Amino acid sequence: MATRSKSSQRWLQEHVSDPFVKKAKKEGARSRAIYKLEELIDRDRLLRPGMTVVDLGSAPGSWSQLVRARLGDSGRVIAIDILPMAPMAGVEFLQGDFRDDEVLVQLETMVGDKPVDLVLSDMAPNKSGMDAVDMPRALYLSELAMDFADKHLRTGGTFLIKLFQGVGFDDYVRELRKRYDKVAIRKPEASRKRSPEVYALAQGKRAVPK
Repeated sequence: MATRSKSSQRWLQEHVSDPFVKKAKKEGARSRAIYKLEELIDRDRLLRPGMTVVDLGSAPGSWSQLVRARLGDSGRVIAIDILPMAPMAGVEFLQGDFRDDEVLVQLETMVGDKPVDLVLSDMAPNKSGMDAVDMPRALYLSELAMDFADKHLRTGGTFLIKLFQGVGFDDYVRELRKRYDKVAIRKPEASRKRSPEVYALAQGKRAVPK
């Protein structure tokens, strides 16, 4: 039987003792990530009844779970992930690789002609542990998400995306500032302090980028 590495043992210990993991279990949330989005939604008042929301990188589904609960019976929640996601009432889910053109066409067909009000992206690549590999992969996903928002988000709409600080980060944020009236970088309390992840909140999509 293989023994766990010190890093995996440390992660497991941290995970088990994590207050957000405990809270998610107690409240029936699909993952601790729900509290990252909850903080951002509440702070910046991102949701309104009747909105159409697209959740990129949705599995296991905590963000869609929160958005669906907050919207009640109104609006639409469309989610996609390369991993399976257990069915959820009121959430339209597509399993597939967002990087695949055929899958993207399927997603765009689901969205239809009506512009989206809010695009959420919590996508992240499988990590190799090597920054020289992981950062370009993460940046590529981020660029695809920005392209999707460019095409489907309504003028005035909001784009919230997880980013990793490192090579390409500043350039990406500059591109967001060309496209949106207001861009802020957020680090929710539920985001682990040692993690390089942050969230870029881009509000007020411009009809034409600067």
